[in-house]
Amino acid sequence: MITGKTKLLGVIGYPVEHSLSPLMHNAAIQAINNQQNQQNQQNLIDYVYLPFPIKPEDLNTAIAGFSAIGVQGFSITIPHKQAIIPLLSEVSDIAQAVGAVNTVYKINKGWAGTNTDVVGFLAPLQTYNWNWHQKVAVILGNGGAARAVVAGCAQLGFAEIHVVGRSEDKLTAFQQSWVNSPLPANLIIHKWDELSSLIPQADLLVNTTPVGMYPHIDRSPVDEAMFESLSPGTIVYDLIYIPNPTKFLRQAQVRGAIAIDGLEMLVQQGATALELWLQQSVPLDIMRDSLRQHLGLT
Repeated sequence: MITGKTKLLGVIGYPVEHSLSPLMHNAAIQAINNQQNQQNQQNLIDYVYLPFPIKPEDLNTAIAGFSAIGVQGFSITIPHKQAIIPLLSEVSDIAQAVGAVNTVYKINKGWAGTNTDVVGFLAPLQTYNWNWHQKVAVILGNGGAARAVVAGCAQLGFAEIHVVGRSEDKLTAFQQSWVNSPLPANLIIHKWDELSSLIPQADLLVNTTPVGMYPHIDRSPVDEAMFESLSPGTIVYDLIYIPNPTKFLRQAQVRGAIAIDGLEMLVQQGATALELWLQQSVPLDIMRDSLRQHLGLT
């Protein structure tokens, strides 16, 4: 039951109506309280997680409003992950390294920001006992999501990290933005027409672009012919989780690739954020199952 005492959490973005974060976060909060009730404990958590559509030009006003009404924390999605940084009192080391914030929490002197996308991205990869120091990563796209993927690959210690994009100016800016960062020293940028020569080298191929996302489910960022040179056993990872699987992943599976979709990254980054806000462990399985049921994957 939502009352005047209920504490507010949420996700900001524009648009944000499509976000599944409220579904999984509220499922976790309810599950924690159900367990407390079963154990006859009184320390229930009175929180609700809401979507807040905020236009870029309204960001400053919205964050000031959040302070005024006592919002406890919020997630950030496109297009605010970098624009939010000047409005924060503190930014974690990992968020500074990535250059993007996706999680904000309240502190005495304002707001602090961090990045849980890196943890989310890495979680499925860490189930594979690979020697990452001998591996090559190829990353499609050079936007905000690509930044978290680059940071994650650098943390794993990939021998080479290749980023492929369509705009030479944006690629150059992307590379320059890492110059003063501790991560990564082995970043190489490429125009899109070089992709066909990179795919045979890839041990990990990651799509960070929105190509293939619902409703454009018949699209893929990679031409069918390019997948012919993909090595069997390559991990092909799509950050998109609707549809599930994407055409990109289906193409890769036909070639014997290991396919990872974006659902687990969504769950893991969300759980890390919720633990930060609530200061307690959260039911990861409940969060995952709520999304899988919603998407008809069970």
